[in-house]
Amino acid sequence: MLDIKFIRENLDAVKTNIQNRGIKNADPDKVLELYGNRVLLLQEVESLRAERNLSSQKMKSKLEADEREQLIARGKEIKEMLAGLESQIEMIDTEFNAAFKNIPNMTHPDVPVGMEGEFNLLQTVGEPPKFDFEPKDHVTLGMELDLIDFESAAQVSGQKFYYLKNEGALLELALINYAMGKLLKKGFTPYLTPDLARINILEAIGFNPRGEETQVYSVADSDLCLVGTAEITLGGFLKDKILLKKDMPVKMGGFSHCFRTESGAYGKESRGLYRVHQFSKVEMFAFTAPEDSERVHEEMRDIEIEIFKELGLCFRVIDIPTGDLGAPAYRKYDLEAWMPSRADFGEVTSTSNCTEFQSRRLNIRYRDEENNLQFVHTLNGTAVAVPRAIIAILENYQQADGSILVPDVLKPYMAGVERIVKEKAWAK
Repeated sequence: MLDIKFIRENLDAVKTNIQNRGIKNADPDKVLELYGNRVLLLQEVESLRAERNLSSQKMKSKLEADEREQLIARGKEIKEMLAGLESQIEMIDTEFNAAFKNIPNMTHPDVPVGMEGEFNLLQTVGEPPKFDFEPKDHVTLGMELDLIDFESAAQVSGQKFYYLKNEGALLELALINYAMGKLLKKGFTPYLTPDLARINILEAIGFNPRGEETQVYSVADSDLCLVGTAEITLGGFLKDKILLKKDMPVKMGGFSHCFRTESGAYGKESRGLYRVHQFSKVEMFAFTAPEDSERVHEEMRDIEIEIFKELGLCFRVIDIPTGDLGAPAYRKYDLEAWMPSRADFGEVTSTSNCTEFQSRRLNIRYRDEENNLQFVHTLNGTAVAVPRAIIAILENYQQADGSILVPDVLKPYMAGVERIVKEKAWAK
């Protein structure tokens, strides 16, 4: 969330930012009005409490009977007035919090202004493969080579679930081990994170676990939700903590399963593994001092670039426009890999600088050189989202004979498999 003082002092800039992001339900005027009303009510409460405390002191002294009766009567009035005011404050708090959470983060001045698709292309790496045969999509390849089973998963769990088997399972484990090893070399501490988090943590990170448009699975009769990314559990790891500047940046590399309802995501581009209800991901997360967050953001983007270069894939790097940023993001870069089945690029990773938008809600601070408390900046980035990396590998490394080559960088993790073929060595 933004600082309420910042909104008040930069109201026009906040409104322009909301307009550039295309957000319809954000009303900073209402937020300021509700906040002002809350302050006035709190002042009344404090005044009445002060009067009540003074009366309590007077009651301890010698008083005439009628004066004591007056104080008792006034005490009852104050009690009723406080109850009414506290009820009003509770209602205003509910309305204020609902309005306040719709105000997005501010936006980096270099972010392109526009809606989805109006991004800035920063670079393209590699060339799309040229096939001398008709290439197949990852669904066909996965079924023909016995790597993916959607039908059995649909019977067990429903649509948009899947089994990975044979070299498909090995590919997932290889990608996870490769990515975690890469982050370890880059100074990230490895974590295996919980798959569940409390609602207040999701809301602090910027996810909406309630409502018709939520992408979150909630656990009945509890305040728990299945996480859609390790960003949630890594971000909540330091809730209410105070860091020392000398200990930052704190860099974490987390492996988690991810769960998303993906409601309505059943179009052609979402076919197969591209949009699923459960998948595995290796995530980067960092807590930094404000002056370091842009540098760390570039570092995360460069790690993503390095990973997909080493995987030998063609991809592009884009600077996401204002209208396609999530509410917490100050700036976001996406990597999009070439996917032959769609003859286009598809998103495989993203990395966002969320400045202090998340840390304010999570109350994560640090002491600066003058020993003053400030909010940290938080950043997140995908090292590898397994299903989308598998899509790119299967489709780009397919051969004319129907086999698939394993990228060199993954071979050490593939139990000796260098080429994926229909006949499995372990099935003989």
